[in-house]
Amino acid sequence: MPRKPRNWYPGATYHITQRGNRKSEIFYDNHDYLKYLGLLEETQQKLPFTLHTYCLMPNHIHLQLETKETPLSETMRIVNSRYAIYFNKKYELIGHVFQDRYWAQLILDDWYMLEASKYIHLNPVEANMVENPEIYPWSSCAAYFAPQKTNPLISTERILSFFSSPSNKNYIRYLNSEERNSELLAPLLAKNPFIKNSAYNNNKLQENHNSI
Repeated sequence: MPRKPRNWYPGATYHITQRGNRKSEIFYDNHDYLKYLGLLEETQQKLPFTLHTYCLMPNHIHLQLETKETPLSETMRIVNSRYAIYFNKKYELIGHVFQDRYWAQLILDDWYMLEASKYIHLNPVEANMVENPEIYPWSSCAAYFAPQKTNPLISTERILSFFSSPSNKNYIRYLNSEERNSELLAPLLAKNPFIKNSAYNNNKLQENHNSI
């Protein structure tokens, strides 16, 4: 039976997760992480998309990606197939590098956009790999912590627009806080006065966490 096509339209934003086959590691050394990021950048230049956040973990990947004119499936096919060829050749392996099809949840509101970014950036902290998310070298968090350190892959504007000034410092405070601070999030709450951390969004993030 053919797979059901994913819901896609220009401008659609997704929280994407891709696991290693049988939850195996897909990055063994720094060169592997750099290769995957390089493939993302090459694909972005040819088939433009906006990447809001990312985190590369040893056995899985998180992306928060906004499409333009190219369907998400085509972007992911190019990046993942090229990385799989590189990985199998380097380590003299055969077979699948990634497990099944990637997971992609359509992001339909600003609050889920923000919560997904937090979930993605806190992955290394939850895995006890680092104490602070901004020091993990294979995520986009540093670009939010220190905007002067440019990351050509990342656009921070949309997520930082949810915060009062200084937006980058307030975003990091938000990552390290369990509470929703109305003072930090004044611009977001002004646009969405009845915003709530919905059970739907929390369940989607938890389902994803449990599957990794």
